[in-house]
Amino acid sequence: MSAEDNPTTRGAAMAREKLAQAKADAAKRGQLPRREPRRKAGPRRDAGDPQLFGRAIMDLLAERGWERSAAVGGVFGRWPDIVGPDLAAHTKPDSFEDGEVLIIADSTAWATQVRLLARTLVRRLNEELGHGTVTKVKVRGPQNAPRTSGGLRVTGSKGPGDTYG
Repeated sequence: MSAEDNPTTRGAAMAREKLAQAKADAAKRGQLPRREPRRKAGPRRDAGDPQLFGRAIMDLLAERGWERSAAVGGVFGRWPDIVGPDLAAHTKPDSFEDGEVLIIADSTAWATQVRLLARTLVRRLNEELGHGTVTKVKVRGPQNAPRTSGGLRVTGSKGPGDTYG
């Protein structure tokens, strides 16, 4: 079988011929293909041009310096997914400031548990937020423990017995 009789060779020659014809037709119309590679960032947009919503939000966060706050808010919103349902049922993140996350526990037992897990929590939160974002986990237990002294007292229920904070 000669090279001209081979179907693969004939197909490749036909494809080259059709490509050359298409380029010639495009040249006649003034629509030559690009010689330089396309930019990966995409076309530049004017300030008034529409853009994708997600891209607009990311640009706004970057422009205002809110990226870290938004990321922390996202972590606070996904707390059960990050720490698990058991721990999330008894704790909640309260604030983030200067690398320190304040976590509120609903009992002293859970506050102690979070203190024992503090290193693991710092590592897990940094996985979500970026290395070095969280440096310390501070835990606060319940704040409704009965007062031991003072003139004014409210009589009634003392609440759960394990709430000494």
